[in-house]
Amino acid sequence: MFKKNKVGIIVGFLVASLAFSAYKVEDRLFEIAKNLDVFSTMYKELNAYYVDEINPTKAMKTSIVAMLKELDPYTVFYAEDDIEDYFTMNTGTYNGIGATVEFFEGKHTVVMLIEGSPADKAGIKIGDDILKINNVDVTDKNDAEFGRLLKGQTGSSVKVQVKRFGEKKILDFSLARGVVKTSDVPHFGMINDEVGYVYLSEFSATAAKDIKSATLEMKDKGMKKLILDLRGNPGGLLNQAVEICNFFIPKGVVVVETKGKVKEWNKKYGTNANPLDTEMPVIVLINGKSASASEIVSGTLQDYDRGVLVGQRSFGKGLVQVTRDLSFNTKMKITTSKYYIPSGRCIQAVDYGHRGADGSVSKLPDSLRSVFKTKNGRLVLDGGGVDPDIKTKGAEMSDFTKFLISKKVLFDFATKYYFTHIDKKPEQNFSLSNADMNEFDAWYNSQPNKYKTGNQKAVEELEKVSKKEGEYEAMKGKIAELNKIADASASKLTVKYRSEIKEQLELEILSRFYYQKAMKFVSFEKDEEVQQALLLFKDMNKYKSILAGK
Repeated sequence: MFKKNKVGIIVGFLVASLAFSAYKVEDRLFEIAKNLDVFSTMYKELNAYYVDEINPTKAMKTSIVAMLKELDPYTVFYAEDDIEDYFTMNTGTYNGIGATVEFFEGKHTVVMLIEGSPADKAGIKIGDDILKINNVDVTDKNDAEFGRLLKGQTGSSVKVQVKRFGEKKILDFSLARGVVKTSDVPHFGMINDEVGYVYLSEFSATAAKDIKSATLEMKDKGMKKLILDLRGNPGGLLNQAVEICNFFIPKGVVVVETKGKVKEWNKKYGTNANPLDTEMPVIVLINGKSASASEIVSGTLQDYDRGVLVGQRSFGKGLVQVTRDLSFNTKMKITTSKYYIPSGRCIQAVDYGHRGADGSVSKLPDSLRSVFKTKNGRLVLDGGGVDPDIKTKGAEMSDFTKFLISKKVLFDFATKYYFTHIDKKPEQNFSLSNADMNEFDAWYNSQPNKYKTGNQKAVEELEKVSKKEGEYEAMKGKIAELNKIADASASKLTVKYRSEIKEQLELEILSRFYYQKAMKFVSFEKDEEVQQALLLFKDMNKYKSILAGK
């Protein structure tokens, strides 16, 4: 009797649970349907009665973007007009002229060219300001509108009108659009007789192919040790990260596993090809801007004790996105799962699912990070990016130099330098002379918009407050004296930070002549991470000891 009652209780509990679950599902579906109906009704009322005409495409895109903003930065909607950008990001190719253009202070300026592209062949230069595309004035066009005018079908012609430094007349170019390929490996080469270096900028559809090609070429030149630079690499395609890992770890092992709400989509990604080299010492360089696929590669090589990581803790993006086709040729890239590297750790640092009252999100504190083990038993942590085996401070740049870069001061001087030295192409070990740097100092100090130091801002605030409180006349003399001292100090900033300004300026100038290959002319002498890697390669006992966890 007791057994029958027990069975009855269990059956009753299961029925109740299923009924409750069904209720919850139906309730959720009702909430979705209700809110969609509310939204639809509201939009119809707005469209019918709002005082001005509403652009339906713009209104809907705005509402979609606002909704997705509550989730995470990686769940993105691609309207039909943005599909070209989507394919560019995922394939590394697009139909256009091969020029990267940025809008800054009312100008659409060419900031980079792809060597051999239609723009390069036509004679367009970095620093050119684009005024018209096919006779359409682009002065007031935003980036999206500008991009649509510039891109088009392969072989189609486009007319571009530009204003160039030092030229009084406007220049006109007519060129045919082509398939433009952006390189994932802008630079690789031998640092010395046995150490090779390769920089991977992103993980597009050809990343693995480019890394393989660079690695084999350097091995033919005698490379016995490799530095893989993933600093600043924001990530990209998951399959490319898996394939790159496969170059250095054996066939048939797990690289990454994805886990999410839709269990059927959970998947393990492993190596399925013979590696290039499982013995060659490898050092991977990472920093706070190394994210996603960069963290899969660096974290996997660390978990298998296959390479030593040098630099700073990586970004901490352990979220996986898939692209879903929507109606009317639109798409949505949606976060569906988190990825877990071989040790079992997920490196996702930010919990977007739990926001503060102000909508803010925070990173997982170190105290809450869980401990995992590498193949050799080394302790590694989850929930906060990938920690390097050898930590470095990283390049610390002054606020003044950051200002010169962000305000395109160095960019403008490099343009000036290029057109006054156009017949003097820089060679290996290019270095600006003291005379060149003195010229930059004088040029910068003649510019109307300059960096304001903390002292200059403080004196400005003092003047403002004194005027407000009626004390200015009494303090005018002292304020003028303080201004003079602050201005004199500010005028010496280009001398104070000459070394780092010179380094950035040389790279900017080299890019005018060599585009994305400018890095091959830059010395690694001041690169802390590269120097640490070279030191470690000289002490292979220490290298092996780190991987052994000793």
